[in-house]
Amino acid sequence: MKRKYFRNVPNFDYVSRLPDSKYINDYVQTKNLFKRVKMSEEIFGDLTFFDKFYIKDNERPDVIAYQVYDDPNLDWLIMLSNNIINYESEWPMDQTTFNNYVVNKYGSYEAMYDVHHYETQEIKDGNGSVILEKGLIVPQDFTFTYTDTSTGSEVIATNCTDAITNQEYEDIIQQKKQTIYILKPIYITLIEEEIRNLMPYNEGTTQYVGKTLVRGDNIRLYS
Repeated sequence: MKRKYFRNVPNFDYVSRLPDSKYINDYVQTKNLFKRVKMSEEIFGDLTFFDKFYIKDNERPDVIAYQVYDDPNLDWLIMLSNNIINYESEWPMDQTTFNNYVVNKYGSYEAMYDVHHYETQEIKDGNGSVILEKGLIVPQDFTFTYTDTSTGSEVIATNCTDAITNQEYEDIIQQKKQTIYILKPIYITLIEEEIRNLMPYNEGTTQYVGKTLVRGDNIRLYS
């Protein structure tokens, strides 16, 4: 059974701007791409509904949907489960595209290895307790002063930062995008039912024609 997202998206009539359109009541009907639903917080915020998934190089949403659900048409569910709206900017790039992107962004291959920023190293006191976490963005000359509880003495930590290059910075962003959450197959029908309930239009506006159709206001002017 094909479970296509856009079958549930309602329609929108907008005033025709085609060159051969002459009448004030000429409309063109299309899917209302601005009509979008989100998973309810009860589901989206509960990790028991999802499995963690790592995206491999060149894996698209439809490929993953086929792997997980045996249905590539459920690619929209992969996107919805991760609140991804813009595929181009929010989905991880393949390695070749990523390499070209980084070079183009920073201007040259050499510039990829320039310092982007500095991050803290992890610091523990004499008892092994973490008192400075790793990965905080700080200035290059950052120092950290603390009292070591095991000795009672004041310690000034210097050279406690790591330089993060442009390449490493972009890698971190890419890696975060590669970890997504997949809705467990047993809950697919639950989400489809939510979408069917949320997509229809509600009465109450002058644009309302029916549950699956609204019509844009006609402000067309004629000379």
